[in-house]
Amino acid sequence: MTRPRALLAMNPRLTGLLFDDDALTRLRRATDIDTGLVLTELDSPRSRDALAGAEILVAGWDAPVVRGRHLPHTSRLRAVVYAGGVAATCLEDPEAFAARGVVAANARAANSGPVAEYALAMILLANKRALPTARAYRTSRTLPDPFAPRPGLGNFRQTVGVVGASTVGRALLSLLRPFDLDVLLHDPTLTPEQAEALGARLVPLDELMAGSRVVTLHQPLTPTTRHQIDAGRLALMQDGATLLNTARGAVVDQDALLAEVSTGRIDAVLDVTDPEPPAAGSELWTLDNVVLTPHLAGSQGGELRRIGNAVADEVERFAAGRPFAHPEDLAASAHARVR
Repeated sequence: MTRPRALLAMNPRLTGLLFDDDALTRLRRATDIDTGLVLTELDSPRSRDALAGAEILVAGWDAPVVRGRHLPHTSRLRAVVYAGGVAATCLEDPEAFAARGVVAANARAANSGPVAEYALAMILLANKRALPTARAYRTSRTLPDPFAPRPGLGNFRQTVGVVGASTVGRALLSLLRPFDLDVLLHDPTLTPEQAEALGARLVPLDELMAGSRVVTLHQPLTPTTRHQIDAGRLALMQDGATLLNTARGAVVDQDALLAEVSTGRIDAVLDVTDPEPPAAGSELWTLDNVVLTPHLAGSQGGELRRIGNAVADEVERFAAGRPFAHPEDLAASAHARVR
């Protein structure tokens, strides 16, 4: 049986991070692929020729976008496997490929675990106010009064609000189950029964914002969710509550967020911002009640191997004539894009 021809397209530095020797061997066994050839552009004669022969495009971060002018060179393309969250990222017109029967898969599920783990850690630390307390301890160099009343401190029966039952949101909900926490969930696509099965109570977004000690964001960035967390919703948060964002910076109105955290009334843990990174002069860098991390929640270091293995799994499935384990609807991805 003839192996399908596959082509790598991504930042060349990424391939060594994603694919260990075993994953590369699996790719070579399942497909006709030159793992030493990694396309970063699609306009040179060499790249056009490689694209013209590809049946599977194995793409990743910094992949060149397949644009309209490249369509004549994609007549053999049958599948896109993306080492990231949305395969349509590397296609200018995903619907055109969907109409031709091109199928796609992404590694979103493989990347969801590390993000959920980061969110869980930050939720537990936020409820203990561990990070601001550590800063205060460094300054005072004295132990706080152990008998002083500290309402709202700790994780016992605290309320956590999860915005979005995305792949990451669902992974986080699973991680939250062992803890003595009350979990609220906002997701307009779910029924109360479905939310209950995930271990949460489905509520409107405003109720979640007002009732949660930690609000953690896991919704996709779409035209509907851009600036969904605006000044009005931030104002609903309890004094001393924490906003945690590992989704996309633009789901939060950044000006409104800065105005709110500047008062010191709420805390924020931001792994993503808009822009990213914040401007050099942004007050976000200096506020004691804001923790900034550099898009750290997703797969890092050895965790990237999980994504590489997931990509190899999907390529093997396609080459064997089996359906993808984690398919992506290219047409639906196109409609969900922020324009």
